[in-house]
Formats: sequence, structure tokens, C-alpha cells
Amino acid sequence: MSNLPHPRRVAALASLALAARLGAQQQAPLPERAVRRDIPLTNTIRRALAAGTRDSTGRPGRNYWQLRTDYTIRASLDPATQRITGRETVVVHNASPDSLSQIVLRLDPNIFLGNTPQLAPWVPAEVTDGMVITRLAVDGREADLTQAPPPTAQGAGGLAAAASASAPALRIAGLRTTVARVTLASKVAPNATATLDIQWNHKLPGGPGAGHRMTQRWADSLFQPTQWYPRVAVYDDLRGWDTELYLGPSEFYNNFGRFDVSIDVPAGWIVSGTGVLQNPEQVLTPRARERLSHVLESDSVVTIVGPDDVAPGRATLGTEGGRLTWHFVADTVNDFAWATARQYVWAATRATIPGKGRVPINMYYLPGHANLYENAGPVARHALEFYSGLWFPYQFPQLTLQDGPSAGMEYPMVINSNQGAADHETGHQWWPMVVSNNETWYGWMDEGFNQYMNVLSDSSAVVSGIIRPRPGGRAPRTTALFDSLGQSYGRVSGSEAEPPMMWDANYAGPSFYGFTTYQKTPLMLSALGGIVGDSAVQRAHREWARTWMFKHPSPWDYMFFMNRALGRDLGWFWYYWLFTTESVDASIQSVTRSGARTLVTVRQDGQMPSPVVLEVKLAPGGAAIRPTPNVRALDANTALVTYPADVWFRGARTFTATLDFGGRAVESVKLDPDARFPDRDPSDNVWPRGASH
Repeated sequence: MSNLPHPRRVAALASLALAARLGAQQQAPLPERAVRRDIPLTNTIRRALAAGTRDSTGRPGRNYWQLRTDYTIRASLDPATQRITGRETVVVHNASPDSLSQIVLRLDPNIFLGNTPQLAPWVPAEVTDGMVITRLAVDGREADLTQAPPPTAQGAGGLAAAASASAPALRIAGLRTTVARVTLASKVAPNATATLDIQWNHKLPGGPGAGHRMTQRWADSLFQPTQWYPRVAVYDDLRGWDTELYLGPSEFYNNFGRFDVSIDVPAGWIVSGTGVLQNPEQVLTPRARERLSHVLESDSVVTIVGPDDVAPGRATLGTEGGRLTWHFVADTVNDFAWATARQYVWAATRATIPGKGRVPINMYYLPGHANLYENAGPVARHALEFYSGLWFPYQFPQLTLQDGPSAGMEYPMVINSNQGAADHETGHQWWPMVVSNNETWYGWMDEGFNQYMNVLSDSSAVVSGIIRPRPGGRAPRTTALFDSLGQSYGRVSGSEAEPPMMWDANYAGPSFYGFTTYQKTPLMLSALGGIVGDSAVQRAHREWARTWMFKHPSPWDYMFFMNRALGRDLGWFWYYWLFTTESVDASIQSVTRSGARTLVTVRQDGQMPSPVVLEVKLAPGGAAIRPTPNVRALDANTALVTYPADVWFRGARTFTATLDFGGRAVESVKLDPDARFPDRDPSDNVWPRGASH
């Protein structure tokens, strides 16, 4: 018997117990289910805890570290060939205790080669020649590029430098995949730096692609580059180098650092992007600069460059056939995105950030899309101000909305969005742009958290008149915003297509980037609010976010921190929500009277435990409802009775609540009245059956 697999062993033991109970009943029955109450620890997090880089309190450990990467990029766009040619210098600051024998590069444009792995339904708009590296050197030592395809004529472009004949060549593998490894001639010691010099070029794909980032231009008049330059991958205390392939759906995990970026485009083209424009006097007309000077004066929308301001001399400085270089700088960010168009309208307004002051909101869009940006400024303003108050003040000096084919994507200070997704994409400025988790593994820590807070923001926006409610509708009560969300999970849990939330998102099955990444987290936090209260969840989450600003938290850091901040051992809660696809599946089994008392027997057929929350309606008249630690009067005839999830920890599937209201008759009972806990069939949560409640 001891050699049986665990589930079969449990079943066999349960059968023996049942036989004993039906026979002489000489021993107590074994628990009907085993409730796991701890948080599973992988080898990865165990090593980090042992090394002191992570802490059981959920805070960064005494030995926490992370790399920093500082980029200087000079790029040039040729609209005729739809090609970017660039040169970049990357200074890698090795803050780790390890000597680095290699550096890993992320080459995301190689997904457009057509022969690299990708996940449906993400479909590249065009097959290109991918990221063409024409030179790569580390600390002056050249990489051997002989295995790479020869550089294109546009790529050579005078940027290639002669290799040093005296320095030994570096070895590079994976140059035609989305992850390349550079084996170094000498290791980068702890607290030392390495400087990469990379020259590259690639074509921006256009056409009818499917999925964000799969199309990056409209014809030859608007370009929206994303993941457009070679990036140094994250090296962290959990897994070392992040070597996950870019497959399309999963998003990013990047180092923080400084970006100094110069972008060369034809005169007359407007450029937007991450950071602050450093040379407005060299690219903007006097009229545009004068208009910009008034943006922070009011909440009105100011037109900087209008729909009729086309071509050099009106949209920008310069002359026909000439070129202009736009220079942006951004400090302490984890990526850089930009867009450019021959006929962008540029409008701007402001947001007033609590505890910080005013910041500009820039909107760049094609004249024919003006209706999609009519309300974009107010929506983005509300989001910046609301989330600043909810979590922590917006950390960046400006926010930019960019029109283009990827209308629902986020980068530091940049959202590729119109008004439709402006609230959600602005929310990403908190995670992962400041609180920077590994999205490829744990997408729920950015998309899911964002979906949760969007519920709060949407309600506030309706009240504020930013978003119009549906006809005949009105804003929901703040206390009821998350009602029914947690319960709804019971209707979908257990699908074979649903992975647990802790699975690597790159390999988590067809439903991951729909339900698991986006939708399940608000359901989980709805259930948590049903246990500790929504305001307590948000307070603890805010403390966690502030603790991990500009750092890389793991799910364990979140779970440990929330336990401590909420003063609860919630290991059982995190286990069932994050590591399984189980549900509660509860019901009221019976209601009987015993003298002056009423006995309510609740059954749970699922594996996930939950508190027992009963809304009890009493017959009018009689003694007043007497408050106790687990009884609260909702009105003269209604009481809320709560028992903690602990009642299930010994393994029983039924629990009997004894209600004593001074002899007052119980007219009806409803289990989980706020619908916070996952249940397959809520119709059996009321007594008498079919009663309205």
C-alpha cells in the first residue's frame, strides 16, 4: 500500500476508514479531504531565501541585488525601405555576486524570420530578415559573426567599424533566434561593468498580422517600433540569465537603467517616445514650442501640431528632403518605445499627480482617428491621478499615447493606445514599469493586478463623468464592486485547458493569455476581500508595491508580504488559487431547529476551503440581534454570521453552524451572500430552496 501513488493511497485509506466506520466503529474516520495550508516552495525560491536575496517577510532580502543596463542608441529610419539602422552602446553593471562568463541578448525582431517558435494566435504581419547584427563587441573584443547572414547594404551604411586584429573573437550562439548568448573572453567580475557595442538593422513588418506587436507599421507613413533594439536580458538571483524565448503572447522582463536615444527621421515627421525630448529647439517649430509651454496651465487639450500642419516648416523644422534627429533621455526605466508618422496630430493636456504635481499627457494620432482620441486625455488623466492615489505617485515626467497598429500595448511613459484601452494601459505604468515582475513566467502579476484595479478606476470614472454609464445604469457601490467575481470562478474551474496561475506563461496552454493571465486575478482578490475586506487588500497591496518599486518581486515575495501585512496565515488561500484550479463548490445541506436554536449544515464538495458566511433573515419582532465576534446586524431582522476557513482544516466536508437569536425564528439563510467564493452552482446556497434573498 505504501508504494501506491499518493492519490490512490489516500483513496485506499479512505475506503478502509469507511469500512471501519460502517462496522464496529472502533476508530475515528480519517478526514474526508486533506487541506493543504502551506505555500509550495520551488528550488528557485529556496535558494534565494538561503542566500538572503529574498526574505520570508516578502521584502527584499539583506543581500538583494539586480543588474543595471544603460543604453546609448543612435537609430535612423528609412521609410522607403521600412528599415531601422542603429548603433548602441550598453553598459552592464554587474551588481551580482557572480562572475559572468556570458551575456544573453534578447533579439525579438527575429520572431519575424518565419522559422522561429511562436504561439497562436500571434501571427507576424510579414516575414523579414529579422535582426541583422553587423557588429558586436564587448569591451573592445569582437564577436565572431561568421555564422550570421551577411549584412544588408542598408545595414552596413557606414556604421560598421573594423574589428580589432589583436583581440580574440567572442563566440555568439543563437544569433537567428530571439535569445542569443555571447560567451565572453574574460568574465565580468562582481561590481564591475562590461560595455557592449552593437550595430544592427532590421525591417519593420507591415500587413495584416494578428496579436500585439506583430504589425509595426502602416504602409510607409506610420511606424510603431516595439522591441526594436538588441536588449541585454535580465540576470537575477532566481534563475540567472532569463533565457525564455519570445513566442509572441508573453511579455517582458527587463533591467532598469538609463536610455539616451537619438532617432533620425525625415524632416516633417513627428516622433514620440519614452523619456523627455532634449532638443525641442532643433526639431519643433517656434509655434509648437510656444503651445507646449501652456500645456500644464489647465486641464484643457492643447493642439501642438494640427491636422493641417504637414511637411517641414509646419509640422517640424527642416526642409523638404532633409532629416532631423530627435533626442530623448529617460532614467530608471526598463524599456524604450517610440513611434513616428508623416502626418501625426499632436495634442497635449495635463494630469495633476497627488504628492508630485503636474505632468504632461501627449497624444499622437492620425487625423482620421480624431474620434478615437476625443476622450483619451481625460481618461488618461483620471487613470494617472486615480492610480497615483491608490498605489503610489506616478513616477515618470510625462505620459504619451501613440496611434498605430498595436492599439493596446504599454512601455515606460508610452502606451500604444487610443481612449478605448487608455485606462488599462496607463495602469501598466505601475506594473511592470515600476514594480517589475517577470511577465513571461507570471503574467498575472501585471495583467491580473491591472484588471483588478481597473474595476476601481472604471467605477470612479463613471462617478466623475469621465466614462458614461450604460443607459439606465449607474455607478456600482464601492463596497459591491467585487461582489460575484470570486464566485464566478466556480463555473469555469477545472477545465483541462486551464493551467494553474504559477505555470510559466510561455508554456501554459491555450487559455493562459485569456483567462488565467488577465481575468483570474481579480476573482482571486475578490475572494481575498471576502475574507479580510477589500480596503485591507488594497492597503496591503499598496505597501507591497511601494516596497518593491524599481525592483523585481517574485510571486513568493507577494504572498509572504501579503500574509504579514494582513496579519493572516493565508498559505491555504494562495495554494488553492495560484497552484491549483480547484473550487469551493459549497451548498446549504440542511436547516433544522433544535429548541431555541437553528442548525445550519453547510457542505463543501470542492477541494478549496473558504469561510462560511451566512446571511440570516429573522422573523420580525422579538429580541434585538446581539453582536458577537462572528455576528453582525445588517438591519433589525438580518444578521451576517461568519466562521473562518479554519473550520475545514481538519478535513470534514460538512460544518454545522449553531444560530441562537433569542428564540427568533429563522425565515431564510443565504450562504456567501456577496458571492465571493468559487461555486459551481449558487442555486443551492439558499434555504428554503428557491427563496429570494
